[in-house]
Amino acid sequence: PLSFRWRIVPAPTMLVLFESPAGYALFKVLENRVLKADDIGVHFETAEDAQKVVALKAFSKFENTTEALAAATALVESKLHKGLKTFLKNNVISKELRDKLAVADSKLGSVIKEKLGIPCVFDTSVAELLRGIRLQITNLIAGLPDSEYDAMVLGLSHSMSRYKLKFSPDKVDVMIIQAIGLLDDLDKEINTYSMRVREWFGWHFPEMSKIVQENIHYARVVMRMRTRDKACDLDFSDILPEEIEAQLKEAALISMGTEISEEDIDNICDLCQQVESMTEYRLQLFEYLKNRMQAIAPNLTTMVGELVGARLVAHAGSLINLAKYPASTVQILGAEKALFRALKTKHETPKYGLIYHATLIGQAAPKFKGKISRVLAAKTALSIRVDALGDKDAPMVGIENRAKVEARLRQLEGKVIHQISGMMKGKANAAVYERAETAGSFNVASDSTLGQGKRKLVEEVTTAAEVVPEKKKAKKEEKEKEKKDKEKKKKEAGEKQEEKKEKKEKKEKKE
Repeated sequence: PLSFRWRIVPAPTMLVLFESPAGYALFKVLENRVLKADDIGVHFETAEDAQKVVALKAFSKFENTTEALAAATALVESKLHKGLKTFLKNNVISKELRDKLAVADSKLGSVIKEKLGIPCVFDTSVAELLRGIRLQITNLIAGLPDSEYDAMVLGLSHSMSRYKLKFSPDKVDVMIIQAIGLLDDLDKEINTYSMRVREWFGWHFPEMSKIVQENIHYARVVMRMRTRDKACDLDFSDILPEEIEAQLKEAALISMGTEISEEDIDNICDLCQQVESMTEYRLQLFEYLKNRMQAIAPNLTTMVGELVGARLVAHAGSLINLAKYPASTVQILGAEKALFRALKTKHETPKYGLIYHATLIGQAAPKFKGKISRVLAAKTALSIRVDALGDKDAPMVGIENRAKVEARLRQLEGKVIHQISGMMKGKANAAVYERAETAGSFNVASDSTLGQGKRKLVEEVTTAAEVVPEKKKAKKEEKEKEKKDKEKKKKEAGEKQEEKKEKKEKKEKKE
């Protein structure tokens, strides 16, 4: 006779991998029916309910924040960290567990399955289960108080923020904003001081202002010469070209300026020293700005130059903010007042803002500046995004985009040359412009594809349309007649009043 043996097969269980700021935790699901429930969060409202659903099987605590950051960054990039690998080997593979492993990331689950051979699960129910475990994590793990866990979360979040930003002192665009602001302030101060020097020293040597145009050269000549009577005996070859030096010495002999005292010239020279020192510092600051722009935004610098690129970054507030702008915004950035004024008055909007000072737009003819600015803004927007979000430091994208803009500029200029040179296809037909001596009659009725019924309707509409302006003309004529009649009546009434006044005056005189 056949004999049967009954064997009770245990229901398949599930393990849950939970990554917390404190460490790796492995939970076992005690009730599988919870995963099939519509609302899993109800089973995690209290600590007692949560302990009935899951139980802690293993926990590996991080030793320090550095280890926690390394593990978190690996999880963000869906990589299997060494600590997680050893944790799963010790608690799953060595114990020969055949349960499925619920993970928070499907990519990480596929990596675990490939390298360790552990079957992984990820779906909406797993996500809800992990959310419930996160809510009751301090109650499910013994010896983990809330205050300590909150401190771990805060420290790891700060570290992760620094990692995501990829903080580097060479990539700080705040320095560019401050440098370009200081550069503009220096330009204003140097111009103000230089104009004061020219006005002040102009009382003594007025002809020198037209001969020496550069402000720094003017200040250095004043400091060396002091008074105009010493100009012929001094050498200015290291400051001025030979021609300008000769003109200066000739003008010094016949100058019409007034005499000034030594105290006055001392104060003027002190002001000239200020101009010279600020000019030298400006050159140093400009070199610093160039190096910064090459390090932070090499593609943007290649497209529009250091100064224009720095002004765009400063106007946007940061390189990231500038990268979020579309090409149309980059094109008119800096011309906001003109834009809103044009929108308010319903005039033409501006075609360019700060980008107008780029060399590529300066090379274009006036009628092509709008087209080139649009093309340049589109390519500049791409270059800005590469600088802000890319990892490469070489300006390869900027060089390619600049070549495309230059090709577009040559194409526009080539079209103009092509049209001016007269090398068009075909020859001009002079007969088209000659007036024919006899003009044939044209039958309007034949120039219609409508049927006769439709044609009658069209004719009625056209006649009605012709009647409307005639009525308007008649009304205008009537209004004009009424106005003329009123004016005549007013004149007549005025004349009658004048006659009455004259009669009264005559009677008064007789009396």
